[in-house]
Amino acid sequence: MEKLAVSSSPHIKAPMTTSKIMTQVLIALIPAGIAATVIFGGRALILIGFCVAFSVIWEKLFSVVTKRKDTTDDLSAVVTGLLLAYNLPVTIPLWMAGIGTFVAIIIVKQLFGGIGQNFANPAITGRIVLMLSFPSAMTTWAEPFYYSAKDVVTGATPLVTGDATYKELFLGTIGGSLGETCSLALIIGGIYLMARNIIKPYAPAAFLGTIMVFSFIAGKDPIYQLLSGGIILAAFFMITDYVTAPVTDIGKVIFGIGCGVITCVIRFYGGKAEGASYAILLMNILVPYIDMVTSSTPFGAKKAEKIKEGEK
Repeated sequence: MEKLAVSSSPHIKAPMTTSKIMTQVLIALIPAGIAATVIFGGRALILIGFCVAFSVIWEKLFSVVTKRKDTTDDLSAVVTGLLLAYNLPVTIPLWMAGIGTFVAIIIVKQLFGGIGQNFANPAITGRIVLMLSFPSAMTTWAEPFYYSAKDVVTGATPLVTGDATYKELFLGTIGGSLGETCSLALIIGGIYLMARNIIKPYAPAAFLGTIMVFSFIAGKDPIYQLLSGGIILAAFFMITDYVTAPVTDIGKVIFGIGCGVITCVIRFYGGKAEGASYAILLMNILVPYIDMVTSSTPFGAKKAEKIKEGEK
């Protein structure tokens, strides 16, 4: 007689694994990395490689010390390191970047249980910690095509000066963090992820749309606000994070709107020019409540509940 295999759900598994999803995200991030290298030089590649390497090293060391399963093969640490690097200026000392990777991987990700358990986006949190700890280093921007190890020409970002052209913002020939200047490269990556069905357009559309509407009401240039700072990077690669974003489609829309509103409030009325990182972190805290309000009732749940009440 043939034996039946008894196991817990899920019984039907999708072919798309975590490592495959992360691979697609890495592919989508390649154009921004190429743009950063062209605009800021070889130091951009060094910083990217450093952040990726140390993110993997921290995750490996944590698994060894705690005797947990090694999860470096799922590539999530690689994605975290790459996203953190894209959120840093090319001029930042490598030891500071190393602290950022430690915060992202050890404190935000692993100490909360590893991938799928962290309540906040690791790369975003790592950037915020660095911004609060080393504000000068995090706001020293190299001029495009000029960076060298011995001579650095720095300037304010377009969000501060407000004098960049649409073309400069679109192509990324401006000062800023590695992966947030070239909007074209980020849009290509975002379209790729949506075409591959890795991300849905609900959160990005709500986020970008909210910023446009809020900017128009506040008397700001909506297009300039969208192309400045880390808005495009946040739209396609930060607020779409599987772990720290809502599960439901309506929840994603609410999440995107909330991130957009908070970003604009910080930008227009707060003390910081860039508000996307803080907005995402604040909305990450609200995700469980958004999921609770927007989640649908499982089929048969109400009937089962009535039966239980009747039995009592």
